[in-house]
Amino acid sequence: MTTISNKMNEVMKVLTIMASIFIPLTFIAGIYGMNFDNIPELHYKYSYFILWGVMIVLFIGMLIYFKRKKWL
Repeated sequence: MTTISNKMNEVMKVLTIMASIFIPLTFIAGIYGMNFDNIPELHYKYSYFILWGVMIVLFIGMLIYFKRKKWL
């Protein structure tokens, strides 16, 4: 019973880490996916690539953070 509980805890830890990596990315995509024309960044020439860069840096930064904490 204890072994099964420990395995389930490890699985839950990995799922929690994956969720905490993808939730901020989903939030950013949700904000910029709305049909508003009032977002000033939408009219910049390279805003699409800047947004992708921010999302990739955020993803890699969180992976590095979790690896340094020895959670991954």
